[in-house]
Amino acid sequence: MTKKIKLKISARLLKKKLRKDSSGGAKHCRFCNNPGLVSEIDYKNAGFLRKFLTERGKILPARISGNTCKYQKMVSKEIKKARIMALLPYCATLY
Repeated sequence: MTKKIKLKISARLLKKKLRKDSSGGAKHCRFCNNPGLVSEIDYKNAGFLRKFLTERGKILPARISGNTCKYQKMVSKEIKKARIMALLPYCATLY
């Protein structure tokens, strides 16, 4: 008679393993891949800068947007300029 051995894996460890396996992969900087887009980073180009904002109006971090440090600083500076000029909101209105 052979006994079947059941391995107990907790749900927490299973979820952790799944999270590691299903990572989003490496994000690539859109400005490094296409140098022509660097000229698009301007406070007057509010439509382009909205791509780097959340629904709540916060600036997306570089780990989510995939920008390198150099371009993330440029984007955040231009977003802040656009906010001062009232082209972009400081926060979203949820009324």
